[in-house]
Amino acid sequence: MDAVPSSAPARRTVILAGAGAAALAVCPRAAAAAAAAGPVPLAERPAGAAELPLRADRTTQGDVLAGSRKDHACLLLVHFRDVVLARRWLARLVPELSTTEEMARFNALFSAARVKAGGTDPASLSAQWTGLSLTYPGLRLFAGRDPFPAVPAGSTAEAFTQGAALRAEALGDTGTSAPASWLFGAEDPRRAVHAVLNLSADDPDRLASTVTRHREALATAGATIVFRQDAGTLPGALRGHEHFGFTDGISQPGVLGFHAPDPATGTTVQGKPGTRLVPAGEFLVGQEKAGQRPAGLPAWATGGSFQVVRRLAQDVPGWWEQARQRLAELKKAGAAPADATATWVAARLVGRWPGGTPIAGCPLAEVPGPVGDDPDAHLSYHEDGQGWHTPLFAHIRKGNPRDGLVPGPGRPPLDPGVLDNRRIIRRGIPFGPAYDPQHPEGAAGPDTPRGLVFIGYQADLVQQFEFVAKKWINESDFPAGRNPRVGADPVLGPDSPVTFETESDAGSRATTLRFGRYVRTQGALYAFTPSLPTLRALAQGVLDDSVEVHPGTVLRPGDVLDAGAVRLTLAADGDLAVLDRAGAKRWSAGTAGTGHDALFSRDGELTVRTEAGATAWSSGTAGHPGARLLVKPSGDVVILDVDRVLWRAPGGHVG
Repeated sequence: MDAVPSSAPARRTVILAGAGAAALAVCPRAAAAAAAAGPVPLAERPAGAAELPLRADRTTQGDVLAGSRKDHACLLLVHFRDVVLARRWLARLVPELSTTEEMARFNALFSAARVKAGGTDPASLSAQWTGLSLTYPGLRLFAGRDPFPAVPAGSTAEAFTQGAALRAEALGDTGTSAPASWLFGAEDPRRAVHAVLNLSADDPDRLASTVTRHREALATAGATIVFRQDAGTLPGALRGHEHFGFTDGISQPGVLGFHAPDPATGTTVQGKPGTRLVPAGEFLVGQEKAGQRPAGLPAWATGGSFQVVRRLAQDVPGWWEQARQRLAELKKAGAAPADATATWVAARLVGRWPGGTPIAGCPLAEVPGPVGDDPDAHLSYHEDGQGWHTPLFAHIRKGNPRDGLVPGPGRPPLDPGVLDNRRIIRRGIPFGPAYDPQHPEGAAGPDTPRGLVFIGYQADLVQQFEFVAKKWINESDFPAGRNPRVGADPVLGPDSPVTFETESDAGSRATTLRFGRYVRTQGALYAFTPSLPTLRALAQGVLDDSVEVHPGTVLRPGDVLDAGAVRLTLAADGDLAVLDRAGAKRWSAGTAGTGHDALFSRDGELTVRTEAGATAWSSGTAGHPGARLLVKPSGDVVILDVDRVLWRAPGGHVG
């Protein structure tokens, strides 16, 4: 039975299997793995807040790590005309912004109550959240000057200052997805979006009242709402799904310091054995990054996250009609079972069945697990290098190759930890009514605008969102080196032929299919979600644009922290040095030939280390946890304990 009769997406494809033998026949590998592993425990929050310090953070905005998770949302994209009025508005707004601690505490209560109720949302728990992000023009407006002392080529600062519209072509936003047709994000500079006010609530009436109140406050501040985007969870059987009918937001990364680690592994989330823990610095600036890499960003960015906002229109009947057409081609080629349905094909395009179960372990049909279970608990691509079980072009595999990324033919898959710095936290929510083929002339018909509001958070726009979009999603030669090529992601990517590989007596059999584009970009923004301390400072017109080296950061040969007038670098010969704008050396540690890397410890000490790990040079400032290493546009490179200078690179001066 086709799960999508007459093009209508259904919630899930289910084969009811009361007996273990029936489940095994449908989902053999997943059933076997589950039997071996036993029941998966639900995640529990450890009693000690110190074990998960980020859950108690009241300085960062909550949507980044905790997520608002509300059924109703409204984004107001705002342009300010008067900086004085804008700063007054910001000062009044900051106390209302929702913190990580608030959201994490509420979400834990809500999740526990939902599991206890067997998957039903608890009516007794309700909340309304407020978040604020600023674009590059917005930061510049509030600060009264450029927020970056320098904009190195290829950096996330460059991507942010240029904005999504200028980088659209490289990201595949061309043709009907080009900025010329966008509803927001490509405005005349005189109407540029300065702020993204993100409002969400469980109750639609409460949200409507909140939106009205904020619209009035913005009018008082002399602001213009450039665009309003309403969004909400789809009703009924499509609850928790996007418009094509698939459960959304399943595969989120775990975050060290926020999610409890599984004691058995230490590398995965407790209760979610299929979810790796990723260093928090990949999402929040100032936390430790994968490989202890430097962020190279100004101090105002600490505690914040770069935000990508995209309005993605979905042509639901067109997408499902395409799935049926490709199914006919696969059957004709003998590459699909005779009883396969359009849902069978669609599940291979996505990599999951509509209810969220990965096809890797359930190739025939979906067998959903109990409420609270991790659908990705046993998801692995390690033994599926050919893509016979989960196609190499599948949406979830293109966007997150997990343990199955083969860098070249004949080579073993990469360790999944290598990809930690590519992960993104996604906060998507649908907009528009669900498509109903039974009422094609009404609001639920094919011509009514509908799609997904994509919001993504990361610490590096270039190495995370843009890399995944350009090098993985849109790239037909990823994974690389295969003949014929894999093809682009058939869900989000451009028009592209894809290679559908199946197992045969001779090895791998390739069937070429062509997929058109049924998801169209209608607007895009790059914004930044600052910490509350940064927003309070901006309300006073203050912005600390010193480049900050965060505790735990390791500099390696070639790393450069550029503050415009001065740069801190570890040269190729291992010498830690301060250079002026022209590249002349103002100071060095004298470690040429001996320095291997430089560490700014959590104890407040800057040390150049030899290859053997011995100290070649030290700032001598140990014993000051919480100290800050700043490269100032004024020309100073200093280590500060609050306002007290512990160390200054000789030749610097007070800014």
